Amino acid sequence: MRTRQEHLDTFAVSVVLACCLFWGFQQILIKATLPAVPPLWQASLRFAGATAVLWLWCRWRGVPLFNRDGTLGAGLLAGALFAAEFVCIYLGLRDTTASRLTVFVYTAPFVVALLLPRLVPVERLGTLQWTGLALAFGGVALAFAEGFTQPVAGPRQLRGDALALLAGLFWGLTTLVIRSTRLASTSAEKMLFYQGGVTAAVVPLLSLAWGESWSLSYPAWAWGSIALQTLIGAFASYLAWMWLLRHYPATRLSAFTFLAPLFALVLGVVLLDEPLTGQLVVALAGVAIGIVLVNRAPTRRT
Repeated sequence: MRTRQEHLDTFAVSVVLACCLFWGFQQILIKATLPAVPPLWQASLRFAGATAVLWLWCRWRGVPLFNRDGTLGAGLLAGALFAAEFVCIYLGLRDTTASRLTVFVYTAPFVVALLLPRLVPVERLGTLQWTGLALAFGGVALAFAEGFTQPVAGPRQLRGDALALLAGLFWGLTTLVIRSTRLASTSAEKMLFYQGGVTAAVVPLLSLAWGESWSLSYPAWAWGSIALQTLIGAFASYLAWMWLLRHYPATRLSAFTFLAPLFALVLGVVLLDEPLTGQLVVALAGVAIGIVLVNRAPTRRT
């Protein structure tokens, strides 16, 4: 059994980089698929499929999902927060660009860094790490300010940006629930099953309440997008993320994921022809420097 690590090693960095690359790309997939598949129905298909695949995976691996281990309350709470995050993401992408949305979603480390040390003292950051988070926060603030001066994504850009910020808040709170409750000691599969299962149950109801039209008659490229979102995004990458949260410090993992906006920016410009502004580039530079500082090991006093 792998013991918990105090710092990120090469393996953890490699896995989180691969996850970040796809998380930046999946916003592109969602945005590109919106003209064909309504947002909440798209999310419903994704998480229903991912939950089914995860259940089959657990059956094959012999991972128990329904044993009584005292995680039900925390699991349902984590699932509700996870569902809220993705409702905000899918709705937010109607009004803002994929690259901008990804920047704001990755405000989650601020929530984790501010609140988790009060619950799990070993996760406490040093002065250098706080400096990195401050720089990253300044970058996000600069990007958000652009929405007031020159909304490049249209008149509803601020609404999309605000939904993205809410998504980041919900992601951070989900991490807090996982790390500070009995979920921290359960399997990565069960943690993800709570989140995907609750989302698959709740989001279709919201889709109906929103008045979205349901269909299964979509072009092959749209189904391909949903398949990638399901198998790699909602299953493989999130399962890897849940495993990392169990074995490495959540504050450093969460801060490292600020790389995803950089990937989303490049992919958004290349694949969706999204506008590239100087203010957004400067904002992302602040975020990148923040990542480097946050992941520097704190100096220990002897």
